[in-house]
Amino acid sequence: MKITIDEDKCVGAGQCVLAAAEVFDQRDEDGIVVLLDPAPPQELLAQVQDAAARCPALAIEVEK
Repeated sequence: MKITIDEDKCVGAGQCVLAAAEVFDQRDEDGIVVLLDPAPPQELLAQVQDAAARCPALAIEVEK
């Protein structure tokens, strides 16, 4: 799996962190998403897909 983030789209809602804290975090200064693991293990696929689906700005792209 490969994850791509569009930081320009991110609105700092934090839904990705709630769905997959092992993969996503937020910058303290502005809340923009930080990708902790751009190629997480397959067992986190469901959580990562949930995070992408929750993103109100559609800033997360997941390739299987």
